[in-house]
Amino acid sequence: MELWDVYDINRSKTDRTWVRGKGLEPGDFHLVIHVCIFNSSGEMLIQQRQSFKEGWSNLWDLTAGGSAIAGDTSQMAAQRELEEEIGLKVDFQHIRPHLTINFENGFDDIYLIQKDVQLHMLTLQYEEVQNVKWASKEEILTMIKNGEFLPYYESLIHLLFDSRNKRGTLSNN
Repeated sequence: MELWDVYDINRSKTDRTWVRGKGLEPGDFHLVIHVCIFNSSGEMLIQQRQSFKEGWSNLWDLTAGGSAIAGDTSQMAAQRELEEEIGLKVDFQHIRPHLTINFENGFDDIYLIQKDVQLHMLTLQYEEVQNVKWASKEEILTMIKNGEFLPYYESLIHLLFDSRNKRGTLSNN
């Protein structure tokens, strides 16, 4: 059984927890993270979900992602999910998310990390991940159109690639 911290609309913890899989009450929210690793060639490390995993089985996805568990900060969740899913250790202690996207039941913090990673050095979590590879923005957009990648908004993929080496909303940052 996985417990989540419950947040209010202002992203403050409520001192309550919730069991994963149960619906949240109106006005209750939880924290999700995504990590996107980019190499020096401008490609994103993507993972293929396991064939037996519930929800989006066999589809390709961003580098890593998941829900924060009770007691996690956003950074702790990002570090844990990245290490659990693909065996990559990154210290997130002083890293802020590049983006936070609000969704119906919570907050999704998205981290964009620049790191050249040797694929053969990764340890894939059998229960979650069957494969990893580097992919360009164009490859990911084609995979989305072909139903091989989670159906993210194409504009989000553009934003992730456009934002990877900068902060803020201005193109000259």
